[in-house]
Amino acid sequence: MSGSYYVPATSKWPALGSLALGVMMIGTGMMLVHDRGSIVMLIGLAGVLAVMALWFRDVVVESRKGLYDAQMDRSFRWGMGWFIFSEVMFFAAFFGTLFYIRFFAVPWLAGEGTKGATALLWPEFTAHWPLISPPDSSIAGPAQVFSPWQLPLVNTLILISSSITLTVAHEALKEGQRKVCRNWLAGTVLLGLCFIAIQGVEYYEAYTHYGITLEAGIYGATFFILTGFHGLHVIVGTIILIVMLARIVRRHFTPEEHFGFEAASWYWHFVDVVWVGLFLTVYVF
Repeated sequence: MSGSYYVPATSKWPALGSLALGVMMIGTGMMLVHDRGSIVMLIGLAGVLAVMALWFRDVVVESRKGLYDAQMDRSFRWGMGWFIFSEVMFFAAFFGTLFYIRFFAVPWLAGEGTKGATALLWPEFTAHWPLISPPDSSIAGPAQVFSPWQLPLVNTLILISSSITLTVAHEALKEGQRKVCRNWLAGTVLLGLCFIAIQGVEYYEAYTHYGITLEAGIYGATFFILTGFHGLHVIVGTIILIVMLARIVRRHFTPEEHFGFEAASWYWHFVDVVWVGLFLTVYVF
């Protein structure tokens, strides 16, 4: 390698990734009108996952060959920082939707801000949240909502604990204590899997006993879009941590050079902070 900046070789993965993502989006659209759309979507999803795995493999190989210098390290850090910022904006849109509905749309439907003899579409409707009884009787609301002090609280404690165990693992790696790092990281992975399992139980209870479904009015829609996308991020984060665990076992990182592990930590802590916001806004208040 000459010079002080490593420029990776021309890669086919961006083009193939875009193609696979396009197939997945086409399949998702087809699912709305055609039974075979799910097959196309799954083919596209498999392609996306394959491209990601092979692309990341190349990055790992380049890193192991010592091809990255300080400038490349800064590029990776900026890239991961902007990625997490985009994720913050992603969830901000959904939190904003929830706040708009709760504090503006529902009170307006109940007549807040109307003057004089302004006619109301649903005169008997009273603003309340959770919206168990929607103003339109043709829409069935949930039978009841979850107590925040049961499964949601357990999952909150699990994710907070996972941030602690991951921090301990990170500090151990920086001190060269690879075995300690491996054990605490394995504990973090286990906590992530527990969270996913408990959320699966919660979704089962929601559909079978609580009447919280995607058809349960605006409450059901906001509940699943917020908790569902967060659950997807936990699944992705857990997979990333499993990969990091495998790399720790294979002695890929050093106390000085371990940005892959550090980036995974950033992502996991972000996911944990989002859950705290979800717990407070979706379940508690």
